[in-house]
Amino acid sequence: MAASTSFAAPPLESVANRSISTAALLEGRLGAIRATHARDGEDVSPTVSYTAVSREVKALGLLERRRGFYLGLIACLLAATAADVVGMVLLGHSWFQLILAGVLGLILTQFAFLAHEAAHKQILGSGTANDRLGRFLGTFVIGMSYAWWVNKHSRHHANPNQVGKDPDIEVDTISFIEEDAARATGLLAWITRRQGYLFFPLLTLEGLNLHLTSFKLLVRRDPVKHRTFEIVMIAARFGIYLGLLFTFLPPGIAGAFLGVQLAVFGIYMGASFAPNHKGMPVVPADVKLDFFSKQVRTSRNISGGWWATLLFGGLNHQIEHHLFPSMARPHLAAARRVVKSHCAQTGIPYAETTLTKSYGIVIAYLNRVGLHARDPFVCPVIAQYRRA
Repeated sequence: MAASTSFAAPPLESVANRSISTAALLEGRLGAIRATHARDGEDVSPTVSYTAVSREVKALGLLERRRGFYLGLIACLLAATAADVVGMVLLGHSWFQLILAGVLGLILTQFAFLAHEAAHKQILGSGTANDRLGRFLGTFVIGMSYAWWVNKHSRHHANPNQVGKDPDIEVDTISFIEEDAARATGLLAWITRRQGYLFFPLLTLEGLNLHLTSFKLLVRRDPVKHRTFEIVMIAARFGIYLGLLFTFLPPGIAGAFLGVQLAVFGIYMGASFAPNHKGMPVVPADVKLDFFSKQVRTSRNISGGWWATLLFGGLNHQIEHHLFPSMARPHLAAARRVVKSHCAQTGIPYAETTLTKSYGIVIAYLNRVGLHARDPFVCPVIAQYRRA
């Protein structure tokens, strides 16, 4: 099936028991609506297709754990961290420390991928063991609230790209739907109108934003599992990290080191998660879809083979990850062949494109959404000439 290289929304299959007004909304938001049929003329519903996919995936052993892979990966990341620290000691009071700060940002993002996989129960045999590993990695290694991440990410997986249900498309400086862009005012409106072009520069602040936003949950009165543990771990992590930085490096270099590390972490995280759903269909709040259609139609894979899987921690196989969240990273490539075959049989679009094209799609989509944040005081005639 041809790779998806456009941000135009693919057609959505008919949804049972919907009203005419909802159908009209879907037509405008997600493109033309049509029923899907198997290529041999025999109807295959998405629900039946998902059952068949699940059986084939299980029969191939793709839901089994791969502890050896993850043990090796953790060992490599620990070795890379140790090498980075040794390099810092050898460099001393040098501005070349900022190169190692960038490397540390990359390493911490790879640890974040591991925490993400632990949260999905992909690494160890029991849910409790995975949670303990994920909480340790998230709080002490990365410095973010694991409880905040799990809550937010679980809601995303349940309803990807659905208005009012997916927290990942809620406005946060950047608007992902036209209605949010239209409500932007002042400086935020100026940013929103250019948000596609500003997307990557803004990601330099995403690392700081993730740390602060996640910590806010821990200091609110909302119930949080293991609140005390997470606060202690995060405080200990930053106490040790900042203490070592500002003890062994001059304040200027130490501050710059921290800034570069957070910037690289934010860019890497944002650049890894953005291609997965941005520019894919946005589902209206009142529409109900079957699981298979919802997960496949709103997700996009990134081609590239093993290097893409290594670079993005398996997030390049986003469709398969959403269909089988607990699947270990090494099995995703094999599952891709199974899922893609079944999508061809049911006529459900399977979106996959290159990394560079995916970023082009994301930027174009964000700019298109941002056009809704127009300055209300600009003369319509002048605005028309500007567009011309």
